[in-house]
Amino acid sequence: MIPYWQWLAIVSVAFIGFERLTAARKNQRVFRPQFWNDLFYLAFNGYFYYIVTGSIIGSVESQTLAFVPDSWLARCNVLGGQPFLVQFLVYMVIADFGQWCVHNLLHRVPFLWQFHKIHHGASEMDWLVNFRFHWMELVVYKSILYFPLLIMGGDIEPLMTAWVFGTAWGHFNHANTKIKIGKLGYIFNSPSMHLWHHDASSEGGVAKNFGIVLSCWDYLFGTVFWPENRDPGRLGYPGDDEIPLDVLRQEAFPLFKNK
Repeated sequence: MIPYWQWLAIVSVAFIGFERLTAARKNQRVFRPQFWNDLFYLAFNGYFYYIVTGSIIGSVESQTLAFVPDSWLARCNVLGGQPFLVQFLVYMVIADFGQWCVHNLLHRVPFLWQFHKIHHGASEMDWLVNFRFHWMELVVYKSILYFPLLIMGGDIEPLMTAWVFGTAWGHFNHANTKIKIGKLGYIFNSPSMHLWHHDASSEGGVAKNFGIVLSCWDYLFGTVFWPENRDPGRLGYPGDDEIPLDVLRQEAFPLFKNK
């Protein structure tokens, strides 16, 4: 099985060409402001830190299974022996809903929002912004998502496929592309919809469009705002000039901002 970091590299290289062929904002430079910072985030969050947090949190939560009664585990083992496609779809839907909930919290809980500001400090959008986030976000996401996915008893291949698919769709959502998905937008997130999540204004509310892969959660829970015939006037958030320009200070920013 191909390791996740190799899939990340393959998908990322593919999106470099994809954006050049389908760019919506043709005047946007490849080497835009913060490009090199975001390239660091791709390497650090997508490879080094992803492996570290995955290993630590996975080990801790695996150990907790020793304290869970076997009868409970047997009831939770809903994916064991199921076809690959079934496992993939279940993993994708459950993981995506969990990420939607976490993403919602990142915007609504002031302490968590301080970390998520790094992601929303991007003033121009392309696929690389997908991995522009503070390392603490991986801790929050993995801590919440790992255990429910772990106890369902499925195989690693469909779980890995779901993560790779989620990564590719995340690249797509952030991409500078004119590609539209039509009515599928009621189910799947899209670049034009996600652009409004990064809107710096309060139009439609300051917290909207939390979907990662699936947009249906936003329609179900009333957090959707998507004027399809236009783009936001500015990306970021009010007061985003507080974000430092270099990576080291960006990493320290949420911890020391209020001190």
